[in-house]
Amino acid sequence: MAALESMPESPPEHEETLHEPKTQGTRPMPDDIRFDAIVNTVALHPKEDILAAGDIDGDIYLYSYSCNEKNRELWSSGHHLKSCRKVAFSCDGQRLFSVSKDKAIHVLDVESGRLLTRVRKAHSAAINTVLLVDENVLATGDDEGTLKVWDLRKGTSFMDVKEHEDYISDIAVDQAKRILLTSSGDGTLGVFNIKRRRFELYSEYQGGDLTSLSIMKQGQKVISGSSQGTVYIFNWNGFGAPSDRFAVQAESVDCMVPITDSLLCTASMDGVIRVINILPNRVMGSIGQHVGEPVEEIACSHDKHFLTSCAHDQLVKFWDISSLQDIQVSDYRRRKKKDSRLKSMNNKAFGAGDDFFSGLLDATDEKAEQMEEESSGDSDSD
Repeated sequence: MAALESMPESPPEHEETLHEPKTQGTRPMPDDIRFDAIVNTVALHPKEDILAAGDIDGDIYLYSYSCNEKNRELWSSGHHLKSCRKVAFSCDGQRLFSVSKDKAIHVLDVESGRLLTRVRKAHSAAINTVLLVDENVLATGDDEGTLKVWDLRKGTSFMDVKEHEDYISDIAVDQAKRILLTSSGDGTLGVFNIKRRRFELYSEYQGGDLTSLSIMKQGQKVISGSSQGTVYIFNWNGFGAPSDRFAVQAESVDCMVPITDSLLCTASMDGVIRVINILPNRVMGSIGQHVGEPVEEIACSHDKHFLTSCAHDQLVKFWDISSLQDIQVSDYRRRKKKDSRLKSMNNKAFGAGDDFFSGLLDATDEKAEQMEEESSGDSDSD
């Protein structure tokens, strides 16, 4: 088991960007942030207007973002030797955790950028994802399917299990901090019990990579995206097989972020960021895209006003999602006039002049509509 290393203090570097605020519709928004390399991961501070990003060169950047002032680089860190795969803030926002292709875990001080601790060779393979379970417990997954759970007080792992046959793409935890869920490139959902420190079960194979995870509907549903553009819905305590599924009509569903208990944003290899309603299952529309560039990650701001995204165009973009909180979606089968619904939603939820749903996919089209009707007999309901 690898131990944590205390790191000497180093001064942060400060540099201002030259970006100007922009607007989406009538709401002012922070400007895009351009980087010198492809950004793999982005995370937003849980309490402040601060953004962290990690790139393929292993560098990590911390920015303050603003609607009215220039975005400002607070510091950068080059301690990772290879591509930074994932960054995550602690619950109090005082520490930043990062994992890398170099197999190391780093813990950085958010205020100064100082490297506080390092776990060298934390895994035997490149680490792909990280989840802060609570202030003392960290979970990491690697390219070979190994899951480790760490006690941050001791600096060692108390779970080290290899149950997946391919990379672990995402990790989620229940509200009780007892059950860890993993999505994997082997096409299965994994269930692990932290308290008992053991593997519980797999789901059945889903026919493609499972790429992302979210827990919704007050903890009763687990949503998984896939490389085939299908969203799978599992009942809690029914992980063996999905209770429902639907096609998003996208190349893939690579990452997702819940916005409300029914709505989530997803991003894909086609660069489009979509808004999806869960039960009833419907693609509501797109909020924007990185044109022709795969999106690596999306994140939601602490006030639920903005979504950020990073893609292969070396940009971190901001999107206005403040109006999503007000969307109410009733059962599609009770609706008779599709066109009148879209007009009503555009006018009431977002304002007649708002361009939020440009390129609206309408759930998603007649083909998706037909698929939903065909599956209605054995689908979940609210």
